[in-house]
Amino acid sequence: MSAFEILAIAGVLAALGVLVHVATVTEKTGSHALAAMLAGGFGGFTAITVFREGVMPVWLNHTQNLWGVQVWWDLLISVGIALFFVVPRARSAGMNVIPWIIFVALTASIGLLAMVARLFWLEKHTTA
Repeated sequence: MSAFEILAIAGVLAALGVLVHVATVTEKTGSHALAAMLAGGFGGFTAITVFREGVMPVWLNHTQNLWGVQVWWDLLISVGIALFFVVPRARSAGMNVIPWIIFVALTASIGLLAMVARLFWLEKHTTA
């Protein structure tokens, strides 16, 4: 098994752990700490990847074949759906959403996780 396959499997296991957490926790607001840790961890992994391989492979991966375009569209649709649900809550919590939307547009899941971490923190501390 290659290192890339191990990383891919680790990603599946991490995602399953998050799904179990989301499905079993009954709190009204999610965990800002978990979202922040995921943003930091994925941001760090992304920084290492960009340092080692550059930015252009992202574009090449998503424009070489139909699967690449499909994964690109899936990412764009997923981020759009997430923002559709997150932005109204963020506005209600007093967040200035435009800088966050730009951050998400530039970094996808990294920015979205950071935005959600901030949102959860604000929701927990304004209702406490």
